[in-house]
Amino acid sequence: MTRPASLSVIVPDLDAIATFVGRVAVIVPEDGTLDPAGRRVNKLTKGALKRFVESEAFTKLAFGEARDLLCPVGMEAQALQIVKLDRRGGDEHVARKAGASIGKGMSGTDVLVLAGTVKYGADLALGALLRAYAFTDHKSEGAKTEVPTVTLALTKPEEVSVDQVTALAEGVFFTRDLVSEPANILTTTEFGNRLEALRGIGLEVEVLEEDKLEALGMRTLLSVGFGSASPSKVVVMQWKGGDDEAPLALVGKGVVFDTGGISLKPAGGMEDMTMDMGGAGVVAGVMKSLALRKAKANVVGLVGIVENMPSDRATRPGDVVKSMKGDTVEIINTDAEGRLVLCDVMWYAQERFNPRAMIDLATLTGAIIVGLGHENAGVFSNDDPFCRAFLKAAEDEGEGAWRLPMGQAYDDQLKSAIADMKNVGTRAGGSITAAQFLKRFVKEGQPWIHLDIAGVASVKADTTLAPKGATGWGVLALNRLVDDLDATPTPKV
Repeated sequence: MTRPASLSVIVPDLDAIATFVGRVAVIVPEDGTLDPAGRRVNKLTKGALKRFVESEAFTKLAFGEARDLLCPVGMEAQALQIVKLDRRGGDEHVARKAGASIGKGMSGTDVLVLAGTVKYGADLALGALLRAYAFTDHKSEGAKTEVPTVTLALTKPEEVSVDQVTALAEGVFFTRDLVSEPANILTTTEFGNRLEALRGIGLEVEVLEEDKLEALGMRTLLSVGFGSASPSKVVVMQWKGGDDEAPLALVGKGVVFDTGGISLKPAGGMEDMTMDMGGAGVVAGVMKSLALRKAKANVVGLVGIVENMPSDRATRPGDVVKSMKGDTVEIINTDAEGRLVLCDVMWYAQERFNPRAMIDLATLTGAIIVGLGHENAGVFSNDDPFCRAFLKAAEDEGEGAWRLPMGQAYDDQLKSAIADMKNVGTRAGGSITAAQFLKRFVKEGQPWIHLDIAGVASVKADTTLAPKGATGWGVLALNRLVDDLDATPTPKV
């Protein structure tokens, strides 16, 4: 398990700057004005800081970017990092970008951040913690056991809640770790075990095994796992931090590996299908953060955990399966399996919890990547106010999300000659027809959002807050949404 850097927030101690061993980051605004900590650094380095700030190189830095001066004279630090950031201006996103510049340079080394009067200290700290992530569990030299420290020297340290920042980072790291794990490690059983361990931080966790799922009628979910020796499961996580209000339900697709089943995927790139449990990973990360920060809300997270493999027991194209709802589904393509997992879990969530609102998350379609690339998740909804609330939360957290249309013409593509519906439509509008399939399992009057995160759950290049690989997209936005909904509820939500 990857742990975020240990965060501490202190009042600036100018005398400690010279002897700090590790990295020292100093915040400098565009006009080059040095605060007391900056002036002390400049004095220690015999004017080196001021010379750099007056150089063309500093002028060319964008807000949030940084430059290192290695082995600064007069200091014991390994490096002095100059971070360009207005102390009392800007916004949360620029502060996180600046923090990310600090975190990217850490490489397991302690850092002292001379933040002074920076307005968005919590965002600066969060950016540093998130960008310092590295998944090393399977490196030959072994996982890193020593956790570095980020010491934020802030004029008003009371403005930053270490617990809140750390809780968010812990949730994002949990998601990234789950998505990064190979399928021979994160089996369906191991996934369930890791979620059961969340009882230790106050979550109520239940694991529904195959016999229970069969009794409940979750046959579409079970059909996905028929070809695998690994047992299918549904894990229910409850956080009860609110009063008596109905919970927000988060539902995640947890396909620990997706071969496509009998509709076998091409070999090229199939190794990436270890991330096909990304939706369940996000739900798990959100639930962990909510518990750690003791959110004043009721939220239930439900994840369907399966493995989609070809075998003599596997579901075949042309098979007809009955869902928990009672509708029958003609399986046209066994690689369109995520919706079969989600539909049963969504129905179960509504039947058992009658949630105030429901959000499902899934790495569901390649079509969403064609449409939106790796910058935005696809958003589909039956409730405009609820959808606007999520889109605002995503924008506030800097997590790209874009709403797409739905409609009867797309739904008509799912008509089957022998069952109530097919599990796929045509190639045209593939992400939308997937959403239409899920909508058939949303009860009348139930506010619902479907998030297709196939393009954003894991990426091939560094992002602002993460190295290439698992991003943890959605943990921050959903955490904010939980708070936003409590403050400004929509008609039902």
